[in-house]
Amino acid sequence: QVQLVESGGGLVQNGGSLRLSCVGSGLTFSSYAMGWFRQAPGKEREFVASINWNGATIYYGDSMKGRFTISRDNAKNTVYLQMNSLKPEDTAVYYCAASNRPSRVNDEYRYWGQGTQVTVSS
Repeated sequence: QVQLVESGGGLVQNGGSLRLSCVGSGLTFSSYAMGWFRQAPGKEREFVASINWNGATIYYGDSMKGRFTISRDNAKNTVYLQMNSLKPEDTAVYYCAASNRPSRVNDEYRYWGQGTQVTVSS
């Protein structure tokens, strides 16, 4: 059974930083591209970042460029999302997901975690 478990969310002030982690089990983690998405209340799920199996190919959503960094450690079956200069509009539930290739499209992701809440206070 495949499981993706996110952690690291919480409450942070405007301009602060958080690092999210997602640990995968039940899959050959190094064979999958990994992505982060987020969903705010009343809004559609939004692409945040994706990374291919070895970190050579990385994509970011437009509003995250320069502030967020995705990385992975295949030895630990973990993908990370470092978020800096956080803004209130970054408040959302953040999900990690696994796909056969890095993509901005959520339908291309096969496995999903349960999400972790990030709240940025103004």
